[in-house]
Amino acid sequence: MISHHSTLYNVFVVSFAQNNAKVAVLGASGGIGQPLSLLLKNSPLVSKLSLYDIAHTPGVAADLSHIETRASVKGFMGPEQLPECLKGCDVVVIPAGVPRKPGMTRDDLFNTNASIVASLTSACAKHCPEAMICIISNPVNSTIPIASEVFKKHGVYNPNKIFGVTTLDIVRANTFVAELKGLDPARVTVPVIGGHAGKTIIPLISQCTPKVEFPQDQLEKLTARIQEAGTEVVQAKAGAGSATLSMAYAGARFVFSLLEAMSGKQGVVECAFVRSDVTEVPYFSTPLQLGKKGMEKNLGLGKLSPFEEKMVAAAMAELKASIKKGEEFAKNFK
Repeated sequence: MISHHSTLYNVFVVSFAQNNAKVAVLGASGGIGQPLSLLLKNSPLVSKLSLYDIAHTPGVAADLSHIETRASVKGFMGPEQLPECLKGCDVVVIPAGVPRKPGMTRDDLFNTNASIVASLTSACAKHCPEAMICIISNPVNSTIPIASEVFKKHGVYNPNKIFGVTTLDIVRANTFVAELKGLDPARVTVPVIGGHAGKTIIPLISQCTPKVEFPQDQLEKLTARIQEAGTEVVQAKAGAGSATLSMAYAGARFVFSLLEAMSGKQGVVECAFVRSDVTEVPYFSTPLQLGKKGMEKNLGLGKLSPFEEKMVAAAMAELKASIKKGEEFAKNFK
């Protein structure tokens, strides 16, 4: 019990240190946005919650505002209310966009979500240039380069403050490893590096704590399951949605880590897809040490097994193409 109490105690100490964090959720009425907003409303780390979407936000905000926690909630709807929503924000989380539906190509998804992310990050660059930007909207391998280029255009780019949220890959890896080994998933930590789609998702099982071992065939199966877990959910929901609840949980986990680090907690580490010189591609996900100003230190790849080295090499071409696609899009975006 002691450890549980001490974490609760930490949360309250931290919440007093920075009990005025203003967090905005852009896309708050959607499948991820609603449960994500609920989790943020429930946190003592958040004092103001700004919810934005193109429809239904007043209802979501009214509903959440009845919850007996201290965060005040305000809903904003439509582009004309976006500046007010963003003013004074410390953290902006962006789950806005369309989920992939059956019959949709990744290109269909790209064009819609790329435009949404470009216009929302453009508003952030204008109205809260200092805020931490956490992007959930897929394809993350392209939307982070888009956000970066947009911030550059506005002359306010800081690579330490723009994060592609890949936390769901880590959450899944922790869960699946724990299931196979009969461990408590809350005590398992598997770093996941690379990107946030298919074979660019590279779980580093060799660096798992506690240490675990799998025969090669089981390791390959486990890795493939982590990489394709999104499809597992899409199929189970039979076309009625994608991974919204687990994504909301993972997004909230990342935001809480960031808020704790911003308020002075030491040793906060999360993986995220960021501007990086760790590999030959300009963006790459690795464990990052978070601090008051965002990413304080990129902790790099660590020691990889030969199997993991092969996966990193195999991911490069796809990562390069996705990053380039995002950059090209942003250059032409008006």
